[in-house]
Amino acid sequence: MKYLLAHDLGTSGDKATLFSTDGELIASSLSSYDTHYFNSNWAEQNAEDWWNAFCASTSSLIRKSGIDPQDISGISFSGQMMGCLCVDRAGDPLRPAIIWADMRAREEAAGIAAKISLFDYYKVCGHRISQSYGLYKFMWIQKNEPEIYEQTYKTLNAKDFIVLKLTGTFCTDHSDANGCGFFDLKTLDWSDELLSLTDIDRNKLPDVHPSTFIAGTVTDEASEKTGLAKGTPVIIGAGDGVASNVGAGSITPGKTFCCLGTSAWITTTAEEHLIDPQMRTVTWAHMIPGLYAPNGTMQYAGGSLSWLKHTLFPDISYDDINTEAAKSSPGSGGLTFLPYLIGERAPRWDDDAKGCFIGLTPQTSKGDLIRSVLEGVACNLGIILDVLRGSIDVNELTLLGGGAKSSLWQQIMADIYDARILVPAVLEEAGSMGAAVCAGVGTGVYKDFSAVDRFLKISSVREPGPDVKQLYKEVKERFDRYYSALKGSW
Repeated sequence: MKYLLAHDLGTSGDKATLFSTDGELIASSLSSYDTHYFNSNWAEQNAEDWWNAFCASTSSLIRKSGIDPQDISGISFSGQMMGCLCVDRAGDPLRPAIIWADMRAREEAAGIAAKISLFDYYKVCGHRISQSYGLYKFMWIQKNEPEIYEQTYKTLNAKDFIVLKLTGTFCTDHSDANGCGFFDLKTLDWSDELLSLTDIDRNKLPDVHPSTFIAGTVTDEASEKTGLAKGTPVIIGAGDGVASNVGAGSITPGKTFCCLGTSAWITTTAEEHLIDPQMRTVTWAHMIPGLYAPNGTMQYAGGSLSWLKHTLFPDISYDDINTEAAKSSPGSGGLTFLPYLIGERAPRWDDDAKGCFIGLTPQTSKGDLIRSVLEGVACNLGIILDVLRGSIDVNELTLLGGGAKSSLWQQIMADIYDARILVPAVLEEAGSMGAAVCAGVGTGVYKDFSAVDRFLKISSVREPGPDVKQLYKEVKERFDRYYSALKGSW
């Protein structure tokens, strides 16, 4: 039997997952690493910790599965995005990696915003100007650590560094380049127009390739440290959100998924960069060459439910939380919850927005409070979906993530989205599945990305209820109206 190895390099650790070429999950292994938070909004990781975790998880996986490493047809990646790791010509890190969560580059973002309109920038790279993106962090290094900037041969993201350690190749893919903030979605390369607004030397940026690009093969040294067979093909893969697109089956225009975790997002697939005049959604380069992944991400979805539980109902389980919510009727007794506890990205892009309950009465029950949180999250995501529907038809969504375990939340989303909800048997492996399929396509094991059908197995389906369609239309309109009324108050 032949296998595909996927590595998901997240914020807290590296998860190695082995799949058969038939799409069966064989085994997985996780190795953790630390994040260093300091100076209020700075966040860094040591790149060598990524490599040590990769070596540990790979070696453990091979031992656990008992397979012959020679039977691994290819390796690919899903990785944390929007970071900045500076390496020298030998590939050695020059300083800790500044990761996606780091927000120190506010002045650098403001400097770019003074040189180009937000919409002109958005039309080129599909994103808003933000200190979140990787090259703004490199600009901060250029200004504050000039000696590091001068020594930098290339800047990389997490998965790119592991590819370098395995093969000796400096490169990145379309999606991670897109997450640097200075990428042209039309040419699928670094944007000369946007880079001209900076003093960054383009030569310090890695070459950009499709996700299916074979960066090289496992070297002798990497083989000794990981247990992988020398010569195993290494396919570059994609950023984690984009890899999840493939793992969720969103591989043709209109195929859409919703991931419901601490944060949440809705992403679809399109044949072109979808430009929203209000810039409420963003567009990523897809893992599949020639396609795009329009997306809207909200900050605090499952996080809002977690806050409610731990603040108001610490003594009951999440099963009990759902049982209580089910006692409330659609519309939560007229109660509305705005899930903006830590500001909001899509569709509001309002850092100052706050969470609130609106419509409390003496009759408000525990179930109303809980259900209003579930409905508030679904309403916010529903507005994101409406923006995407302005350009593409969406009649069903695949639902992933920890929040997808709630059958009540599944139904609420079906009703508010007015769309069929497909729930896979495996809810939290989309990134790994996407990386595995990418490895298969890159090595020629699979003809194309339709091979994801071997991996993605739907266990249940939720249909929207026609009897609540009008009610939830009014609930969502009220939700939107309340935000607009309060916008100037925060």
